[in-house]
Amino acid sequence: MSSAGGGSALQVHAVRFGPGQELLGSLQAFVEERRLRAPFIITCVGSLTKATLRLANATATNTNEVLHLSGRFEIVSLVGTLNPNAHLHISLSDGEGRTVGGHALGDLEVFTTAEVVVGEAVDLQFTREMDVHTGFPELVVRPRSQTDQSA
Repeated sequence: MSSAGGGSALQVHAVRFGPGQELLGSLQAFVEERRLRAPFIITCVGSLTKATLRLANATATNTNEVLHLSGRFEIVSLVGTLNPNAHLHISLSDGEGRTVGGHALGDLEVFTTAEVVVGEAVDLQFTREMDVHTGFPELVVRPRSQTDQSA
């Protein structure tokens, strides 16, 4: 199933999270507070001391391919959509420059900073619906109704 959305105007928001904050939950709270309906990550730099990632070989029936990281990591990349049931992928590098990445499950504890630029497609709304082909809730893109835009 493909979900085709049209073009949209772009609104840009920037936020910085500090030491000890949990990045995923903080981003979700930011999105909720700003009432963003089609948010996504434009860019992120910063560092973490902990992270929990689901690895690429996980499936809908075997979701236990999880990696718990602890140490000091640079955020090399953070990408994805931030609607409820956010779908974010993160790449982290350690003190030796080795990189690991996967689906961000949470427990993303900020070390020094996380500087995030969030975009919102203001004419669209993102939701997630179960996809029978993948077994996961997948992104559905819809035009935002006039009533949604005034909310």
